Amino acid sequence: DFRTLDLHNAKAFTRRTFLHSGLTLASATVTIPAFLASSARVLAQPGGAGSAVRSSPDERILVVVQMAGGNDGLNTVVPYGDAAYYRARAGIGIPEAQVLKLDKRGSGDGLGLHPRLAPIKSLYDSGLVAIYQGVGYPNPNRSHFKSMDIWHTADINATGDGWLGRYFDNQCSGAPGAGGCSGHDGIALGRTAPLAMEGRSFRPIAFETPDLFRWTGADEGDAAAKAYEVLTRTPPPAGMHEDSTAAFLLRTALDAQVASDKIREAVSRGAGAPYPGTLLGRQFAMVSAMIRAGLHTRVYYVTLNGFDTHSGQGGINGSHANLMTQFAEAVSAFYADLKARGDDTRVLTMQFSEFGRRVAQNGSGGTDHGTAAPMMLFGPMVNPGVKGDHPSLTDLDQGDLKFNLDFRSVYAGVLEQWLKADSIDVLGKQFKPAKVLRRGV
Repeated sequence: DFRTLDLHNAKAFTRRTFLHSGLTLASATVTIPAFLASSARVLAQPGGAGSAVRSSPDERILVVVQMAGGNDGLNTVVPYGDAAYYRARAGIGIPEAQVLKLDKRGSGDGLGLHPRLAPIKSLYDSGLVAIYQGVGYPNPNRSHFKSMDIWHTADINATGDGWLGRYFDNQCSGAPGAGGCSGHDGIALGRTAPLAMEGRSFRPIAFETPDLFRWTGADEGDAAAKAYEVLTRTPPPAGMHEDSTAAFLLRTALDAQVASDKIREAVSRGAGAPYPGTLLGRQFAMVSAMIRAGLHTRVYYVTLNGFDTHSGQGGINGSHANLMTQFAEAVSAFYADLKARGDDTRVLTMQFSEFGRRVAQNGSGGTDHGTAAPMMLFGPMVNPGVKGDHPSLTDLDQGDLKFNLDFRSVYAGVLEQWLKADSIDVLGKQFKPAKVLRRGV
């Protein structure tokens, strides 16, 4: 029964008996169709979909950082020059003397960063950070689940496939190797893959730790394990057609097996530099290790939870401040590591949250669900500085900020300028791309 078998799931385990001396299948008997043996050889050789050798130093990588729970944008990028900010947040506002003031590049005058974002400020001063203000979408939804689905699908109706999944669907031929995509072209660090990376055909790999990245059913001898064993070890009929469903399943299983060994081997080698011991720090360390190993992965996805700060949020201290520390230290360590080995110019990082918080603090020393918030991009290729005007703190929509920039314009800029994809094909309609890259990149 193959209904229980997810061939793209991170639990798919590359079995040593299958991969004896590289790829058994690549040198198997003539009963195996030529197209399948060819796929195996492509996966095994340098530059193939399963390769741990970088195909080109010019390969571009996108890392997405999701701040789950609704990050308080006003205490992240602080409008210290606006008295309305302090009137609305008498208990949790960041004192002006503590704000890390941004320079006047772009619209930065009167704005600054939370004091726990000192490592981000250093990156900003080095021209490695772009801050887009007032990012949101029309008729905002204040539900975590609905709003997150909107950001993940790039559709205000929160329907359809993920925007990154559609990117892969549009870029890939559907077969491992030979110009196609495999599951590990997109990797998410977490228990489950985010909707953003789920396409109609493309399915990403998701795992929390390399120790968990294996086929656990094989330890138990259950029906799913036996089905997997049959799929990957039984030679298919010689007359199997290349475009058949069975052929697709075999190619997919083969790629999943190769990918799991390559990924676990890459992560086990480590990043080569120290990282914070936080969950986000460990996620970035694993991403760094996979980039260092040369995995042919285009998009990595990491998540920092805990931003639903309805109570006890605090200002320069408290739960939100601790999250700012985790975020800043992880991103800073990541780019220091990348730069030390010459990979920083290949990696663009994009941060987002499903919504911001309300302007005024609530009665519990926290903030409730809001709307617009800043987005940040990182890397030496970004068009640096503060972009756009900060939303008004007095001209509000039911107590919330009015958005200035549709988040899909940022997506369009990343797709068009960094990933070299047609944003209309991916997003389903035209959005004016934000200028996300420096001139000449």
